[in-house]
Amino acid sequence: MTSISSLRARRKEKTSPADATPALQAAPVAGHWWRRLLALALLVALLWSTWVYRQIHAVAHRDDAQPADAIAVFGAAEYDGRPSPVLHARLDKAVSLYNRQIAPVIVTLGGGGDKDSGKTEGGVGRDYLLAQGVPYGHIIAETNSVDTEQQVSKLAAIAREHHFDHVVVVSDGTHLFRIAELCRRDGLQVYTSPRARLGNIDDYDAAKRTLHEILSYTSLRLGLHASWLHRWLEGKSD
Repeated sequence: MTSISSLRARRKEKTSPADATPALQAAPVAGHWWRRLLALALLVALLWSTWVYRQIHAVAHRDDAQPADAIAVFGAAEYDGRPSPVLHARLDKAVSLYNRQIAPVIVTLGGGGDKDSGKTEGGVGRDYLLAQGVPYGHIIAETNSVDTEQQVSKLAAIAREHHFDHVVVVSDGTHLFRIAELCRRDGLQVYTSPRARLGNIDDYDAAKRTLHEILSYTSLRLGLHASWLHRWLEGKSD
């Protein structure tokens, strides 16, 4: 007969801590795998953001303006028919290029919203150029686009219609890397030319503008077109 002590020994063997070890270790191993995956994703995001930042910075600090068929000014906010400081600076840069005979035509881009009382960025830009002595026949005003992608699309259509082979694009320095990429996608040959800086930009504002462009360019490359993301990223500049 099996002794009572032998039965107890067998029960202890069945429930020994050694047998429970794999089950207890399963959860920590799974958690460790997820932490590795998260760390890898963060590393990829950091490397990507660093690369995009360097591209934005390089284009922002380089003026490639050279003889072309037209100069295109990307829209910014207007205030009751007057260009905002940002749009003013972009238009002044276009006038400077025009006076240097970089190109014989200036294209102003940008539509208006419900709060603009019929005014458009392209129309306000045209009026400003006229006041600066640019002849009416040397200005093409595009007044229907609502964001950067649409402005590039409209510019590409204008270039095809008027047989512009090369265009100098004028905007904020941080904006130009994305503009150039969009233009290449639409078959436009462009040279970038940043507007002059306006006063002293604090570190927070500079970081916000750069982050805006990193997210916008990433959205472009990923093909994201969510309406809320689109509206947030394409907020008008002051």
